[in-house]
Amino acid sequence: MHAVLEYTYVDDYLERRDAFRQQHLRAAWAAAERGELLLGGAVGEGAGPFTALIVFVGDDALGRARAFAATDPYVTGGLVTSWTARPWTTVVGDLAVGPVRPD
Repeated sequence: MHAVLEYTYVDDYLERRDAFRQQHLRAAWAAAERGELLLGGAVGEGAGPFTALIVFVGDDALGRARAFAATDPYVTGGLVTSWTARPWTTVVGDLAVGPVRPD
């Protein structure tokens, strides 16, 4: 199973993130080393709006995504204005949970 965690950041995210960045990255890398977090990072470029996507994998990917957001320093520090965690049904690619190949 996969789950996607999506963040929407405050407008002054770039100016404020340094205070929380190392803690956030430590938590993310720890989740990746446990095999829970597959990929994560900012979406888009330029002056914003700023968003991020973080992909979780495993039997309880959705629960892990929600738990990560609940304790993430970016969330608890007020850099994230909203977040959603949703299941992601993956069907194409080597890492897809349920590959569906054409006949």
